[in-house]
Amino acid sequence: MEGGCTCRNIRYRLHGKPMIVHACHCSWCQRETGTVHALNALYEADRVEHIGAEPEIIDTPSASGKGQRIARCPVCKVAVWSNYPGSGPAVRFVRVGTMDDPSQCPPDVHIFTSTKQPWVILPPGAKAYAEFYDNPAEVWSDEARARHRAVREKMKK
Repeated sequence: MEGGCTCRNIRYRLHGKPMIVHACHCSWCQRETGTVHALNALYEADRVEHIGAEPEIIDTPSASGKGQRIARCPVCKVAVWSNYPGSGPAVRFVRVGTMDDPSQCPPDVHIFTSTKQPWVILPPGAKAYAEFYDNPAEVWSDEARARHRAVREKMKK
């Protein structure tokens, strides 16, 4: 899969499927994206290949108080991915809407639904959590958990 910003200055290629796709309904994501939720596909950084210009990294505040780093196009300012302190630069939260074919990455889970807009109706049977899920085994596949463990091991080195 490939994607990029609106002006096509930033382009990327994704290798493989995401570990998981989060639909985050928290009020911070609503404000930051200007819509009802953020839709992020989590990829190991080495599976996100830059095939265009390098993004500009913007440090922004977050609800956790630890901030996040948002990769934006230096020309059109579209956000293409974020890095959060918990995973650092090792995991990219790729904005699904920047993919050339976002239909390939529907959400696996809806999080922070306690603050979702009341008129947003989740599909029947959708995995949803009022806040964040406590047990990744309920949400992540075995393969995704193994990939995430490998990322955490790399981070320790």
